[in-house]
Amino acid sequence: MKLPLTWNLPVTISDRLGQKSFGKQRAIVAEDNLLLVLHKAPETGDRDRDAVLFWRKPDGRWECSKGGVALQQLTNHIKEYNSAEEELNQFYKIAKTAEDYFTLLEAITPLQLAIENLHATLQTAREAIPQDRDLIDLRDGAYEIERTLDILYINTKNALDFKVAKEAESSTKAANRLNTLASIFFPLTAISCVFGMNLTSGLESQSVLIFWIIFLAGIWLGLIVRQWVLTGTISKLSFSKLAIDLKRGLSD
Repeated sequence: MKLPLTWNLPVTISDRLGQKSFGKQRAIVAEDNLLLVLHKAPETGDRDRDAVLFWRKPDGRWECSKGGVALQQLTNHIKEYNSAEEELNQFYKIAKTAEDYFTLLEAITPLQLAIENLHATLQTAREAIPQDRDLIDLRDGAYEIERTLDILYINTKNALDFKVAKEAESSTKAANRLNTLASIFFPLTAISCVFGMNLTSGLESQSVLIFWIIFLAGIWLGLIVRQWVLTGTISKLSFSKLAIDLKRGLSD
């Protein structure tokens, strides 16, 4: 990248610019000249930064590397950041999934870093040329965008954390329900497998009441296992009551 051919910058300024790129955003002051090296608002996934130069001459006149009315171009440069910030805020309002919030964070980060550097650059320029009131307005505009993006980043990060925690909680509850259901029917399934074998057990010719006793015993054991799954303890009363019920059933 090269300086505009019509620009006659002091050597102390031009010597601080690289041949391949203009480098990071910064304000360079020398001999009452001010050169602002600024970057356009970055887009998602774009690693390269397009530089725009603004030169303030000692007499207060501005020039822009893009041409046009320089001070208006500088104002429009700030507005581009403001438009990008508003688009991200609109996306935040419609974001619902964790993927949406993560995508939003990826878009906020480069814009947030760029506006921070832009604000710092304008603050340096303001301190170097305190009599230029236009720089005050430009700096304050950059600060407002920076503050809004900081809030947006925090809100998005909190929303993502809450979404992930809520989904994890829902998964845990679903797993607990599944474990509870399995614990209830596990003993009955085991008993059914044993008595379903093609072996002579002597119960084949017994009353159908035996079947229901075994069925209820399996359910009762399932409830005991459920209590163990949920609380980690097994009540002795449960076993005692189960034994009494089985004894009464067999005697009948």
